[in-house]
Amino acid sequence: MRVFVTGSKGRLGSRLMLDLAAGGHTVSGADTDTLDVTDWAAVSNRIEQESPEVVVHAAAWTDVDGCAREPERAYRNNGLGAGNVAAACAAIGAVMVYVSTNEVFDGEAARPYWEYDAPRPLNAYGYSKWVGEQAVMRATPRHMIIRTSWLFAHGGKNFLQSILGAAQAGKPLRVVTDEIANPTYNDDLSQAIVSWVGINRPGIYHGVNEGNVSRYDLARYVLDKTGFSATPIEPILRADWPRPSTPPGAGGLVNHAGAMVGVTLRPWQAAVDAFLEKEGLTRPATP
Repeated sequence: MRVFVTGSKGRLGSRLMLDLAAGGHTVSGADTDTLDVTDWAAVSNRIEQESPEVVVHAAAWTDVDGCAREPERAYRNNGLGAGNVAAACAAIGAVMVYVSTNEVFDGEAARPYWEYDAPRPLNAYGYSKWVGEQAVMRATPRHMIIRTSWLFAHGGKNFLQSILGAAQAGKPLRVVTDEIANPTYNDDLSQAIVSWVGINRPGIYHGVNEGNVSRYDLARYVLDKTGFSATPIEPILRADWPRPSTPPGAGGLVNHAGAMVGVTLRPWQAAVDAFLEKEGLTRPATP
């Protein structure tokens, strides 16, 4: 199939470009430097020119705290921009694949979230992505919404690298125990999206590595795997770590819909192990 990827220079988008091509698709893409998704005319013209059968909209403003500081910018880019892409897809009959987030939920449910639980975002980033979900669903029935969480990738800053950097520098570690979600490996998510593109079944999916964990327990797991098992971590609550954005507490997702069509991601522990090994960071435990 002909597939067009927005955010093609980002960590997910660039990986998608490789994996889609390896899967036999004809792939093209654009990043924010060449395509402003808030510009309807530009989006419409570019997608009409590319004439894809599928558009994977991976472009997003993912600075969660930045979104809290500039909620209108987040709304325009992540919400209305996604609507522009979806409307352009509808005009040419292309399938729209929209990458969303677990932060569309408030994290107050008694269990991890299923695909059709009602969103209730707590922060500007989650709200902007929820607006994007609604815009996509209203613009075209030929859509796949794929929510993910706590994405970590090679070649960029993420929670795993921040924890290791602090441990290597001998800095004190304080990590929250009451923020829970699914650590998700960028490479695994990309492969899953390639599978969903091939299956081409509309709907909402949760593209996350299996299992939920707190930030604290994830940090402990990473340190134990990289030779820093003796490094202490002070457990704290979200209220002890003030920041512009409020993340959901229990924001874990379950992949029911994807599993029904044969798309699953491995447990988060195996994904973290693979990431650390590829980065050359796995070390024996300290005595």
